[in-house]
Amino acid sequence: MAVRIRLKRMGAHKSPFYRVVVSDSRSPRDGRFIEEIGTYNPIAKPAIVNIDAEKAIKWLNTGAQASDTVKSLLRKAGILKQSQQ
Repeated sequence: MAVRIRLKRMGAHKSPFYRVVVSDSRSPRDGRFIEEIGTYNPIAKPAIVNIDAEKAIKWLNTGAQASDTVKSLLRKAGILKQSQQ
């Protein structure tokens, strides 16, 4: 089973809000997930990113692959550096 850390789209039409979730790579984008590890609100100025660093590091060390967007969010939050130590 390939596990990915990716965004799950929530919110109303034209006002997206995302949850950062850990899910099986075969499940649909907004489908079933294993665990929710944070949120991302791109509409707010500046964008609001809340990610549980402890859970994210646990999943990255377990072998979960982050999507490109989530990888950049983790890099900005400084979590990606912590998981590589």
